[in-house]
Amino acid sequence: MSQTVASPAHPADIPEPEWLARLQLAACYRLFDWLGWAELIFNHITVRVAGPGDTPCYLINPFGLHYAEVTARNLIKIDVDGRVIGESAHPVNPAGFLIHSVVHRCRPDAHCVMHTHTTSGMAVACKAEGLRHDNFYSAQLHGRIAYHPFEGVTTNPDEGPRIAASLADKDVLILRNHGLLALGPTLPAAFSLLWTLQRACDVQLAADSLRGLNQPIDPAVLAAIPAQCAPMQAGAAPGQLMFEGILRRAGIALADLAA
Repeated sequence: MSQTVASPAHPADIPEPEWLARLQLAACYRLFDWLGWAELIFNHITVRVAGPGDTPCYLINPFGLHYAEVTARNLIKIDVDGRVIGESAHPVNPAGFLIHSVVHRCRPDAHCVMHTHTTSGMAVACKAEGLRHDNFYSAQLHGRIAYHPFEGVTTNPDEGPRIAASLADKDVLILRNHGLLALGPTLPAAFSLLWTLQRACDVQLAADSLRGLNQPIDPAVLAAIPAQCAPMQAGAAPGQLMFEGILRRAGIALADLAA
């Protein structure tokens, strides 16, 4: 976490790296609510932390709390099978974690996984063509999106290998008829990617509401965009400046999330 974001000292019973991860994740839940991305008490953002014996564990929101109620303290630490590590006054939504556990298992680089049910994201997920790469934001995601067919409410563990196969090496997964998912090596990187995906969906819905044909983007231009985007991340970890800036705009202070 950047030193430009003040954070309260970590409690004696929580290692400092985990405490910083808890603060950042709690801030992200509050930010999702501020952005209008929350879905009552549902959906999840998960972050990998070290567990007993340095085994991978994950932080997840307490099931039953709104995103606006999440704090660094009440985030729940679980193993890859969804078992709670330590104590919690709240349960974990096992159905909700199924997708996240699959992604964390099959992608060691997935430090953070985010899943949303925003209106425009779900609308694009319902379209047979999916996300078109014909606007400024969707063009940045060209070649980075995978799709997974809808198999009903995600409660069947047997679907896990099929989700992993659909995702493969992509960092964005559109769950057809369902919603959006993004992952990243850090929470700010995952947020930056999901924000870009969300804006792409917003613009596609707006464009489709207008008369006339959409203007396609030349394939050669699409192919050049990753190299064009690279300098925008110079001097900072991917997404870090964006994440810190929007936290300031939303008035979300890490010191207020320690409870």
